[in-house]
Amino acid sequence: MFVSVPCLSRRARTVLLVPLLALLLSGCGVNDIPNYEEQAKAKWSEVLNQYQRRNDLIPNLVETVKGFAQQERTVLEAVTAARASATSIKVDASTITDPETFRKFQDSQAQLSGALGRLLAVSENYPALKSNENFLALQSQLEGTENRIAVARRDYIEAVRLYNTELVTFPGRIWKWILYGSKKPMEEFTVDDSVKQVPKVKFN
Repeated sequence: MFVSVPCLSRRARTVLLVPLLALLLSGCGVNDIPNYEEQAKAKWSEVLNQYQRRNDLIPNLVETVKGFAQQERTVLEAVTAARASATSIKVDASTITDPETFRKFQDSQAQLSGALGRLLAVSENYPALKSNENFLALQSQLEGTENRIAVARRDYIEAVRLYNTELVTFPGRIWKWILYGSKKPMEEFTVDDSVKQVPKVKFN
């Protein structure tokens, strides 16, 4: 006489299938969207850090130039105003999915870059300023910061490209539809890095 083996209960099947399903899904890109999102946010934070570093250098730079070239009031005021405008825009992690705020942030930083370029160009007319140790140190720090900004922007653009691509390609598009419907594309910088860099000033 044979004794039939009862089928697994629904609960037992669930206990067995859920870990297996999770394992299968982990290999199908289900976590790619949140992973790429976090990477892009981290790169954005680095962009903000480097722009803040530049903002912190500007007051000392303006004061140093003012000590040697007070007559360049228009240029000095333009830099101060551009810095005030740039720092007045409140940015955080949500900025990268807000086209309007992102555009304002990008435009304000571009205006500040232009104003700084004009300020450094003015220094060519003042030999005493060009040879001032404090100015030379600030100018060197500013150039280094501009390079860091360019690198941070490049890394951010690449991270955003991966994230945005994942949202619209298979299988990411499926996972967005199933699990991540609230995720939005992130904004990218639209002006080339070289346009935004402060021109290098060569000292004699």
